[in-house]
Amino acid sequence: MQAETGLETKFARFGDGITVQAGHVIEGYASLFGACDQGGDVVSKGAYGTSLKAIAAEDRSIKMLWQHDPAHPIGVWDEVREDAKGLWVKGRLLPEVAKGREAAELIAAGAIDGLSIGYRTVKATKNDKGQRLLTELELWEVSLVTFPMLPSARVAAKSDEMRSDEDAMLREMAAALRGARASLARR
Repeated sequence: MQAETGLETKFARFGDGITVQAGHVIEGYASLFGACDQGGDVVSKGAYGTSLKAIAAEDRSIKMLWQHDPAHPIGVWDEVREDAKGLWVKGRLLPEVAKGREAAELIAAGAIDGLSIGYRTVKATKNDKGQRLLTELELWEVSLVTFPMLPSARVAAKSDEMRSDEDAMLREMAAALRGARASLARR
């Protein structure tokens, strides 16, 4: 997806090794190298390197947002780095923020299982399959989202603290979100 500002978003479900610990710590991959998403894009190894170095040099941070909405930061990413597998992130949902609490509960209920990156493409090419190979990206944010685009990653674990006594309410919320998803899919 690309907004008028040139900012694009790329979705990934929580993958192997993604965990939510102590009720608020999120750890795992926000992007996987070499995996073709539903939009036909493939992120190349090293695509985030230049951006991450610039962010560190300027003492900035990658924002943790709710559904790519800049009006709704829900936590902080304490670590964002590339490794051989992809873009690894570790951060904390802020329980003092209403949307942060909501995100923790929705993750616990299984209603939210996606991460999505917000970025600007700096360099890209096309391969012989017509896929866009993203070789350099300017990373802006990593969001928790409802509709991820990269189905190869999923929530691997949730902390016991995130499982509440309000399971019935959470199931109702999850059912409402599924209904909204179905409604959007029919458009």
